[in-house]
Amino acid sequence: MITKFLGDKPFWRVTLRLGFPIAVQNMLTSSFAIVDTLMVSRLGSVALSSVGMAGQWSWFMSIISFGVCSGMSVFASQYWGIGNHKAMRRVLGISLLCIAVLSAVFFFPAFLASERVIAIFNSDAEVIACGSRYMKIACFSYPAVVLSVILSGFLRNIEKVRIPMYVSMVTTVLNAVFNYGLIFGKFGLPEMGVAGAAAATCISSWSGPVLLLAISAFQKNQLVRSPKDLVSFRPRHLLEFARRALPVVFNESFWSLGIVVLNVIYSNMGYEYYAAVTMVKTFSDLSFAFFVGLCNACIIMVGKSVGSGKIKRAVEDADRFSVVVPLIAVFVGALMVIFRGQLVSIFNLGNNISELAISTALLITLFVGCELPVKMISYVQVVGIFRSGGDTFAAMLCDVGSLWLLAIPSAFLAAKVFSLPFIAVFIIAYLAEDIPKSIFCIIRHRSLKWLKPVTEEGLRGKEEYFG
Repeated sequence: MITKFLGDKPFWRVTLRLGFPIAVQNMLTSSFAIVDTLMVSRLGSVALSSVGMAGQWSWFMSIISFGVCSGMSVFASQYWGIGNHKAMRRVLGISLLCIAVLSAVFFFPAFLASERVIAIFNSDAEVIACGSRYMKIACFSYPAVVLSVILSGFLRNIEKVRIPMYVSMVTTVLNAVFNYGLIFGKFGLPEMGVAGAAAATCISSWSGPVLLLAISAFQKNQLVRSPKDLVSFRPRHLLEFARRALPVVFNESFWSLGIVVLNVIYSNMGYEYYAAVTMVKTFSDLSFAFFVGLCNACIIMVGKSVGSGKIKRAVEDADRFSVVVPLIAVFVGALMVIFRGQLVSIFNLGNNISELAISTALLITLFVGCELPVKMISYVQVVGIFRSGGDTFAAMLCDVGSLWLLAIPSAFLAAKVFSLPFIAVFIIAYLAEDIPKSIFCIIRHRSLKWLKPVTEEGLRGKEEYFG
């Protein structure tokens, strides 16, 4: 029974081999935001809040690019299972085309109308001016950010998980050094304040794709093989990609847009409350890296088994991840609750953050830590299992529906109609999204309707499994 739900030795051996480097990479990526937030917090609550709001725009873009990457992974992981490398690179080419358009869509409003973008979140003139200074420079990192997402995702799909991890180590160090130097005028660099944080983000972000391509060229792996494969797609390939990937892209787009809407509700209740949300999001994203690593291991393992027709193994691994991820979330959530005081105090080393922001951050951390296992029930299903199995449409309905039909209306009513305190609004939004979504995901998982292979081997294996 223990082996069935917690996994045998081969399961953990492969999970750790794939998941640990991905978790480390995401922890390092999250540290980008931590370094920015820690150093900008020394400039006060207005700077912290405005940079957090500006970061929402690039976060929205990166989440959509993650949707494109997840759509690519539906194909890439299953093609990898049968050794169809040309098809994998064709899907990579389609994905690169998509993110080129995506980065342009986000760059031009950020560069040409940054004040209007910041004004979406808050009407305070000081916040808008500060956020605009940051965004006008940081927007030049957008193409690099989305390119890194796709290239790293492709390397993970071909089980080259250590390359993105090593690159993230380098970019994290560069980000920290240039942030410190350009924000405070150290190492002979000019003192630029929030503009320095944006410049540091640009420098470190562009180093990512450059290093990923350079290391791949040295290794001669599938990422840098014949460029002709990248443009070998035909209209039928685009249609097939769209049919499977668009639900994932729409899923991430509308989910992230929904989170932006929630943040607009939060920020308009007071910039100090949003400063608290920014602090908590920063270190909760760091803890979330463990689960990103596990879910990416799930995508590779389950997707590879589905694509090669080993359906029984895919189902067994999916069941194990469904138990393991929420169990680990209990432990991680407990650590967040126990050390919430120390975590929040890190952001107030210069005593520039208001008491209201600090006390609110402590309450949010207490709730988020307790609720984390519930959130992880649906996260592993939607991101790790349903997508790797090819069930992208149901994953989209579940993820987006719970947010837009339940969480956002509940938060709006709580804030605007009933005028409840901020922490009550935050808790209501969380629970309205996560509880119904988790229930639906459990039912969908048990039905096995998420098994939707894209390869002929997978389709034959599915027929044999169901008899």
